[in-house]
Amino acid sequence: MTRSREKPTSTSAKILYKPVGIVSGMVAGAIAGQIFQQVWGRTTHGSDDPPKPLESEYPIREVVVAAAVQGAIYAIVKAVVTRGGARLFERSTGEWPGD
Repeated sequence: MTRSREKPTSTSAKILYKPVGIVSGMVAGAIAGQIFQQVWGRTTHGSDDPPKPLESEYPIREVVVAAAVQGAIYAIVKAVVTRGGARLFERSTGEWPGD
């Protein structure tokens, strides 16, 4: 399902949206980090922080699983927050900031 627009997004709308996009990315990162900590804590029964790639006491499988879960959560949260910010921008200005 594509959303057709009668006119392309103006350059000024794209420029005005840049700060909104930067702030929404930072907010998304903070939210995603908190969600990941909660998910990781529940799956490991609150015992550990997620393993880092250079911590040799963890098997590679656990490091890769942690990274994959963290990446998936970040991508989902960033998409939701970015889309929400774009919709708010469109409601405020009448122009969609992308495309």
